[in-house]
Amino acid sequence: MKNIPVAIPLLGEEEAEAARRVILSGWVTQGPEVVAFENDFAAYVGARHAKAVSSCTAALHLALLAVGVGAGDEVVTVSHSFIATANAVRFCGALPVFVDVNPETYNMDAGLLEAACTKRTKAILCVHQLGMPCDLKAILAFAKSKNLPVVEDAACAIGSEIDIGRGFERIGKPHGDIACFSFHPRKVITTGDGGMLTTDNPEYDKRFALLRQHGMSVSDLARHASKEIIFETYPELGYNYRMTDIQAAVGREQLKRLPKIIENRRKLAARYLAELAPLALRLPVEPRFCKSNWQSFCVCLPDRCDQKSALAFLMERGIAARRGVMCAHREQTKGEAWTCPQGAGLSIGERIQDKGLILPLYPQMEEPEQDRVIAALHDFLKM
Repeated sequence: MKNIPVAIPLLGEEEAEAARRVILSGWVTQGPEVVAFENDFAAYVGARHAKAVSSCTAALHLALLAVGVGAGDEVVTVSHSFIATANAVRFCGALPVFVDVNPETYNMDAGLLEAACTKRTKAILCVHQLGMPCDLKAILAFAKSKNLPVVEDAACAIGSEIDIGRGFERIGKPHGDIACFSFHPRKVITTGDGGMLTTDNPEYDKRFALLRQHGMSVSDLARHASKEIIFETYPELGYNYRMTDIQAAVGREQLKRLPKIIENRRKLAARYLAELAPLALRLPVEPRFCKSNWQSFCVCLPDRCDQKSALAFLMERGIAARRGVMCAHREQTKGEAWTCPQGAGLSIGERIQDKGLILPLYPQMEEPEQDRVIAALHDFLKM
């Protein structure tokens, strides 16, 4: 039987033709296609501004710099996330302060924020883990009481929705100060790699444009369009975080596919929830205030079950799965530091990493393939 991967990007002739068109145009780096993609993306999520960059890690780095995070500061975030979340804090010379997560949604526990904040706290970096929106209403209320900016790590959350009291709105509107997205192949839409920042703050948007291109005072587009000679300057340290026009052209086609992609993912997730409900698994919970895009579907095994054995069992049946989301505090880089509130622990995130299984889910997945995954889990849990 055909092997079942954990994820497959949905790409086709439309994306290939878009890339071909740009390649033959002669302008392949950050240019008119990037601007068009930014405009399309901002319109989709309902943000006033969007800036494309080379990755979501780059987006997180620029977002934290824009809100003023620097050396010696602290940023409250979660350990239970891909290492890039914590690394972006470290790139700024700041210290990640970790809080634990909710066992049902795998997202930041807003009730732990008070104990995590100190005089050095400069921002809150929340994560919409695996596409499930976190409790933004509670996080934003706390942040407002402390006059702290909120950056949303929305790497997985394109197309997810949340209701914070105004009806359902798309993640990235943004609801915090800045939201950051990923277009890695494991995400809901892809440009090969790449990222996007959205904000309603025009000053932040100007900062992103400056810092993503070496701190250059004049963009390539403006220089090429000028009828006068322009000599750019480099007034401050910047980075090479540009997106190519080839990627942006692919991204514009991916955005057109997004509604159908999310529709299929939600159907598959609903079927997993229904068929796996009788088993001794902890299933993800979608709170009433949100609608996930189900970028990934993670279940947790009972204590008696070994994660590696489960992964091997599925692999023997031609089914790819992954362990639960990592915990950054377990991957501490030499010379780097992190902290968490005194007396607090990170046991919930650790358990999800140790007992979690990310199951195959992709928009092209057919019911017989999903049936094989469900049957294999039934068989494993009978052992």
